[in-house]
Parts: sequence; C-alpha cells; structure tokens
Amino acid sequence: MAGEARPDAQLFQLLSDLLQQVESMSNQEEVELRAKIEALGLEVTKVPQQAPKQLDELEIAAELDRLSARLENVDKMISSAMTSDPEVKSLLSSTADVWMPVITASADERRGFAGTSGDLEKQEKSK
Repeated sequence: MAGEARPDAQLFQLLSDLLQQVESMSNQEEVELRAKIEALGLEVTKVPQQAPKQLDELEIAAELDRLSARLENVDKMISSAMTSDPEVKSLLSSTADVWMPVITASADERRGFAGTSGDLEKQEKSK
C-alpha cells in the first residue's frame, strides 16, 4: 500500500475528526466517547491467536456460533441506529469505504495495522 494510508489509520483519523466536531459543537469533552474509540482501536488491531491444537468439528461449530451471535448483535445495533437516525445512515453510507476494510480485514492485514488510538493521540499533540 505504498503511498496510501492504512485502512485503520484512515478510520481512526475519521473518528478523531468526528469526535472533535462533536466536542466543538457541544463545548464539552466527550470522555466516554473517546474511551470507546480507544477500545475500538484495541479491538481492531487484535490478531487472532494461532490455534495451539487441531479443533474438532464441535469446537469449530461452537466458535462459529459464538462469532455469529456477536455479528448478529452488531448488526442489530447498526440497524437500530440507522433506523432511528437518518444522519447515522448517511454517515455510515458515506464513510463505508473507510470502515469496511478495517472490519473485514484478515488476520494478516490486521498484523499490518498500527493505527491505534495511541497513534492518534500522538498525531493530535503534534498538530
């Protein structure tokens, strides 16, 4: 990706910019929102552990069920937010090119991510 910013860096720059807009409009620091963005940064850069042993079919099925339940929960939250707020729908649609590559990244791609919230703080301080 020579000359092109990493997908995670683009996402966290967008989130940082949006947070600054929210803070300037509300004239107050959004500590909880900032903490959630930092937690997201940690989650996005997690790399799945290598399986120490061969998984049997039941273990694979159980893991798939667990992941499916998590995805279903995320889908419900996004759908609910989009239904209740047209601005959310518009924002998610217009920024999909930034966040989709991050949430659909493979383990190898995640290993290349380094744009965590700590990097954003360094960028913010250097401005």
